[in-house]
Amino acid sequence: MRVGGLASGMDIDSIVADLMKAERMPLDKLKQQKQTLEWKRDDYRSMNTLLLDFRSELTQYKLTTKYRARMTASSDESKVTATATSAASQASYTINNVTGLASAANRVSGSSGSNGEKLSASGKNFNPSKGLYGETGNFDNGSGFTWSTGVVGKHTVKTDADSTTVDIDLAGSKFIERDKMSVKVNGKSFEVVTATPAEGLGANQVLVEEDGKLTFGTTVKKDTSIQVEYITDNKNQTFEFPENKAKLVQLANGSINSLELDVNGAKYTLGATDASGNTELVGADSSVIGTINKETGLITFNEELDKGATISASYTQNYSTFSLKTFTKDGEQNTNFFIQGNESLNAVMSKVNSSTAGVSMLYDSFSDRVTMTRSETGDFNKGGDEIITDGDFLNSLLKFGNSTETGGTNVQFEINGLKTERYSNTFEMSGVTFTIKDTFDSSKVPNGVTTTVQNNTTDVFDNIKSFVDKYNTLIDTISKKTSEEYYRSYGPLTDEQRESLSDKQQEQWEDKAKSGLLRRDPMLNSVLSAMRMNMSQPVNNSETKAMYKQLSSIGISTTANYLEGGKLQIDEAKLKKAIEEDPTAVENLFRGGAGATNESEKGIIHRLYDSVNNTMTKLKDKAGNVTSTASTFALGRELKDVDSRIDSFEARMKQVEDRYWRQFTAMEKAIQQANSQSAYLMQQFSM
Repeated sequence: MRVGGLASGMDIDSIVADLMKAERMPLDKLKQQKQTLEWKRDDYRSMNTLLLDFRSELTQYKLTTKYRARMTASSDESKVTATATSAASQASYTINNVTGLASAANRVSGSSGSNGEKLSASGKNFNPSKGLYGETGNFDNGSGFTWSTGVVGKHTVKTDADSTTVDIDLAGSKFIERDKMSVKVNGKSFEVVTATPAEGLGANQVLVEEDGKLTFGTTVKKDTSIQVEYITDNKNQTFEFPENKAKLVQLANGSINSLELDVNGAKYTLGATDASGNTELVGADSSVIGTINKETGLITFNEELDKGATISASYTQNYSTFSLKTFTKDGEQNTNFFIQGNESLNAVMSKVNSSTAGVSMLYDSFSDRVTMTRSETGDFNKGGDEIITDGDFLNSLLKFGNSTETGGTNVQFEINGLKTERYSNTFEMSGVTFTIKDTFDSSKVPNGVTTTVQNNTTDVFDNIKSFVDKYNTLIDTISKKTSEEYYRSYGPLTDEQRESLSDKQQEQWEDKAKSGLLRRDPMLNSVLSAMRMNMSQPVNNSETKAMYKQLSSIGISTTANYLEGGKLQIDEAKLKKAIEEDPTAVENLFRGGAGATNESEKGIIHRLYDSVNNTMTKLKDKAGNVTSTASTFALGRELKDVDSRIDSFEARMKQVEDRYWRQFTAMEKAIQQANSQSAYLMQQFSM
């Protein structure tokens, strides 16, 4: 806080402010210089981004797909259709004597019960959305089906080090039916064995022991995800309520078969079940502490348990298992499934459909039957069944035991006189993808169905035209940037100047101030010249032909207006004719000479790529990019230098301002002293 002018009556604040305004003029110049450098850096970076986008396009035009577009034609599309990739040769294919189409293997539940093919018992209807254990009595074969007891579990472990062994914490339980377990490492299934083979564990095998120890035949790397699905003899859970009262407890599993409950040391077991399906929890003294819904595993206590209550439960549930053996293009697939008694048929089908078995399972309520269909067509088991079921759940309860498989056949045909077959009706040969839609033989189609593969002139023309358009856009943008008018009298605005202008005026001023910062820039002019040379010089290598060594020979030339900076124009008729007559020569003109060191041997695309890439490197050295530090590019180093000078100047300005105030303060003191002396003298003279 400074207060001046008390003695002199002068506005010292204004005087010092005006003096500092003059002193700060060099500082304003430095700040304007910094702003100009930042604008220039941003302009260079925008040009580099533009070149980067064009270089990405050039990368695509190095590929054959831009010049070898193919089209196909079929003599009878109701029987055979085809598509072709750029790798396909221009050729003709005749397909005849299609004796059978490929089909997917299908299995429908059979008629092994008293109610024939239907799954439901006579006079009953099972509900596919309800728990299977509760619905067992509604199945035709339900009376002969026995549920197993144990607990279905699922565990995911992430390894913390490279190892061949992993321990699953079973909380005092033991694995049962180990041979039906599922072990996957990062989604890949491993074969489960319960004893070490004589020849040792294979790379795709895992030894499972009762106590939860897994030993792999190969090292499992750190941070690997291991998913294990298993069955244990029982499950132990503990619940503690240190701060809250307890009224409800939810067990991890449902379809409870047996239960031992310990509440603060008192033991309870399952008792009678009431009409609503709740089973009493009865103590040794016949007292009832609450009920459990065995379907869901929810325990409800009659009274809230006090804070600090400890509850432990040891229980088993109803479960069943089944397995599917399927044959696919990836070979034999063996998949095990665990079913909890409170799971519905819909849930089981969802498990099957999302598994690696490659089977779609469906229940039809109208026919009351279940069907399984392989997700891919073909005969992968050489005439044998493609879907093999195992387990009473499928074979007895769902009646697949005596079902007959249909389908699972290959498409059989002749192509260019060669008898062959494929797993699918859609298949690929030599870059051509055929789809056979119907059966036929030479008696119906004497000459067969002929498919021809030809060059797609229109697509190739469109690709080249698109390239020319992108090149012209690049040329136009850079040319405009290097020819922008430069307004010398419009520099970056100072803070004081901004205060005197409206927002619109500031915007208009800055538009002029930013204009022309890259006018006649040598790097940008250089890349324009280089690209014009790349386009105009002939391509001389072993791949090009004499009549197609320059762009002008295929109808691409520069415009007559030199002010357009070398934009290209296309003679469409001439270009299409060149593509039709010799598409390979046109392709080689653009992308031939890959790897050549002599500039004249490189195709036009390779030349342009090198020119653009070299300029991008120079621009990065000049202006960096968003991730560059200031010291790694030229303009950044200039900005650091200006920032340093600004900091030094601002520090000096503070010293100058302090000096001015000291001087004016001294003046004020001198005036005050003079005033005091004058008053004293006047007092003396008046006596």
